[in-house]
Amino acid sequence: MERKTALVAGANGIIGRTLTEHLRTSGWNVTGLSRHGDLAVDLLDAAGTRAKLASLSDVTHVFYAAYQDRPTWAELVPPNLAMLTNLVDAVEAAAPGLEHVSLMQGYKVYGAHLGPFKTPARETDAGHMPPEFNVDQQQFLERRAGTWTWSAIRPSVVGGTTLGNPMNLALVIAVYASISQELGLPLRFPGKPGAYDSLLEMTDAGLLASATVWATRHQGAFNIANGDLFRWRELWPKLAAYFGLDVAPPLRMSLVDVMADKGPLWTSMAAEHGLSTSYADVSASWAFGDFVFGWDYDMFADTSKSRRAGFHEYVETEQMFYRLFDEFRKARVIP
Repeated sequence: MERKTALVAGANGIIGRTLTEHLRTSGWNVTGLSRHGDLAVDLLDAAGTRAKLASLSDVTHVFYAAYQDRPTWAELVPPNLAMLTNLVDAVEAAAPGLEHVSLMQGYKVYGAHLGPFKTPARETDAGHMPPEFNVDQQQFLERRAGTWTWSAIRPSVVGGTTLGNPMNLALVIAVYASISQELGLPLRFPGKPGAYDSLLEMTDAGLLASATVWATRHQGAFNIANGDLFRWRELWPKLAAYFGLDVAPPLRMSLVDVMADKGPLWTSMAAEHGLSTSYADVSASWAFGDFVFGWDYDMFADTSKSRRAGFHEYVETEQMFYRLFDEFRKARVIP
């Protein structure tokens, strides 16, 4: 059987890195696009993108997990839509055998970033007032598809081990707990009071990679999550116990603010414990931690569509955290 060839945009992110590893392990030919990947491409440069991808004539599948941040929701639309458009334009011109384009989305499609939304969220739910770049990207694929098919993957918060990523919640908790331990403090939940009791779910990066490849045999949008729900009130003490910490009552604080001066402490910890990481390596996600811990409303979706279509993998979220913490320790990311 002829090997499939994947082009992964955003290959160094928390999603793209694990997806790239999964594809290669599964026997795919893979080219990763990122600022520092196999192929460095500025996807905002249409002509440059077309020139750099002109030789990739054997690409059969595009996996899009790239993202450009901007200060406001409205400002997110032009660059993120342009990057996807430029990539598809370039691949269509270079690779006549293109079969599928996979788009990584999230629960922003349901308005999860705006406030309380209908849960469980379903792929058939009504849209919300724009701007929302995820929606614009999907509509672009719907209009453009013809000789190739498309899928849109909608994970919850993704659990992975990638460093330097602005959206790694497992690393936020691991570093926050390690610093609390170093200071002789209990592990306090730093989010809004209501967030401690809300229902949430997560998506393991490995499960997400498997689901993303599975979805290339289908067309449409799919919610993908671990398969269980949790409340921080129940899970937080268990995560604290992993680090040998007591739990004190929640106390609302901004991690961005309270962690701003912890660089020297981390440098000292790294020297004492032989850590392989600088504070810059592990401190990129504090704002994301504040965002997630501020969800004082339920945050979960219905994943029955993917199960009905044949995807049945499951990951227990509590065990996922322990495994990720173990991997951080093994790599000397945390003590």
